[in-house]
Amino acid sequence: MPRLPVLLAAALTVAAGLGVRLLWDGPVPKYAGDALYTVLIYTLVLLARPGVRPWAAALASAGLSWAIEFAQLGEIPALLRPVLGSTFNPPDLLWYAVGAAAACAAHALWLRRRPAASG
Repeated sequence: MPRLPVLLAAALTVAAGLGVRLLWDGPVPKYAGDALYTVLIYTLVLLARPGVRPWAAALASAGLSWAIEFAQLGEIPALLRPVLGSTFNPPDLLWYAVGAAAACAAHALWLRRRPAASG
């Protein structure tokens, strides 16, 4: 997958996360943020491995998100808490899966669409 669309997707993901925080209070920005966190990790996986299949990128991004969440059962260094969080919250695991599934679906649609657009 070309890097420019992936970089744009990453920037849009960060903007969406910031926008959700600005516009809503309560659980909406928290759980949307969890899903978007995994979408951002998905884009980083695509930047590192442009040819990765959608299902593999989804597993990698959800797996990393889950690993970070489970790491919160221990002590996260204060310097890393703004990025990795500090409190284990079981519902976050679901929202990470939602983010990975949404990114996987968008990626699969992009790949299906690309050959038709160039032909």
